[in-house]
Amino acid sequence: MTTRRHAIGDLLRRSAARYPAKTAVVYGDLRQSYADLDLAVNRTANALAARGVGKGDRFAVFSHNNHAFVVAYFALARLGAISVPINFMLGTSEVAYILEHSGASGILVEEALLPVAAAAAGPQVRVRGVIGSADGWESFKDWAAFDDASEPQVEIADDDPIQLMYTSGTESRPKGATLSSRSLISQYVTCVVDGEMSHHDVEIHALPLYHCAQLHCFLTPGVYLGATNIILPGATPASILATIEGERATKLFCPPTVWIGLLRHPDFDRRDLSSLRKGYYGASIMPVEVLKEIAARLPDVRLFNFYGQTEMAPVATILGPDEQLTRLGSAGRPALNVETRVVDDQDRPVPPGVVGEIVHRSPHAMLGYWNDPDKTAEAFRGGWFHSGDLGVMDADGYLSVVDRKKDMIKSGGENVASREVEEAIYQHPDVAEAAVFGVPDDTWIEAVTAAVVLREGAEVTEQELVAFLRERLAAFKTPKRVVFVDALPKNASGKVLKRELREAF
Repeated sequence: MTTRRHAIGDLLRRSAARYPAKTAVVYGDLRQSYADLDLAVNRTANALAARGVGKGDRFAVFSHNNHAFVVAYFALARLGAISVPINFMLGTSEVAYILEHSGASGILVEEALLPVAAAAAGPQVRVRGVIGSADGWESFKDWAAFDDASEPQVEIADDDPIQLMYTSGTESRPKGATLSSRSLISQYVTCVVDGEMSHHDVEIHALPLYHCAQLHCFLTPGVYLGATNIILPGATPASILATIEGERATKLFCPPTVWIGLLRHPDFDRRDLSSLRKGYYGASIMPVEVLKEIAARLPDVRLFNFYGQTEMAPVATILGPDEQLTRLGSAGRPALNVETRVVDDQDRPVPPGVVGEIVHRSPHAMLGYWNDPDKTAEAFRGGWFHSGDLGVMDADGYLSVVDRKKDMIKSGGENVASREVEEAIYQHPDVAEAAVFGVPDDTWIEAVTAAVVLREGAEVTEQELVAFLRERLAAFKTPKRVVFVDALPKNASGKVLKRELREAF
């Protein structure tokens, strides 16, 4: 075996050697040390190897957050197999597409999701495990109790594919971003250094582990460092707040929608949140008014903005805690191992203050899209990864994300950035959440439309809100229609699904 080992599976072994007795994972009543987690990973890896799973094989994990997800992820990495996390909100046809497209030969599924998985898995999926029990499916508990606890001896190179992350995207079919140990570990170093992470952290992982943000910005860097990782099955505000108090958690990542949910929950002021020292947001843009509220209500929390995308593993730029209120709305500067530019339609860098497409160059970047050389070539044209986001860089190198290209509204011949309108809506004291999007219109081509969730007990009319916005926005940017909704449609990682809003309205 080579002495130059630096793959994902090696990270846990090193932490187990440094901190064998330290609590690595907390899940419900389970508290597992690093030494015991390392052994469970080895046993599971050897159980999978005995079933023919090996280097380069694609193996899907279809589950909510739990202990088994963590063990399976590291076990597959130890074998050099390519893990394929699947969004637990997907339906049968969508799961079937990912299994077929990735060529998955195995799947581990949570018992509650078994009906979808069983209908989606074709004959090529020959190794089938269940977290729980089901006829015809092998129990994950048996894999984790396999009698051989020695570490598998597999040569894994830095740029061997180690994971396929399927992007939600806007296209009819998701793309598989192919990540290697080099991509991921370069990104972990960036997160650790620029995100001020430490082995002393006690961190909550409430957002889905199938998503790159929770898995690759927080859980795996936490294991890499030897931190204590508390796994929650979901991101319910009451559970998160209770866990901060009960576990004396010091670190928390949430997308803006979940931070808003925490701030609005009655337990926010009832729970002892004094242990919390570091907070992180990403996945979508944080409204400026919400940033101000977090700073006021959690003054001891150092807050970070992580901006990026799955193809960057995912971090690209970071805004630090000392800049949150002086650089309001900024996504920060290029992170440690990243170069970022803003370019025009001919891929030429634009001057500071000019809007263009955000592109990156970094060892974080994916190897490419699985089995899709054309889209890979398009994404990496000119040697830079093209994000599909529109942004503007200031003279000091700070990036502001204007919008997704797809979310820029063309109304009456003018470009309207949905984010700018959303920021104005959030200034209204009775607004809890808002999303702005364009809908087809005979007069305007696209009409600026806002879906708004009001704070509990608030009463605001469409006319009142539009009048409020007219004082803050140009006429062409002011929504032509405001609809009040009970909740915004979101995916499991907290992103607002504007495509569903467009279809609905």
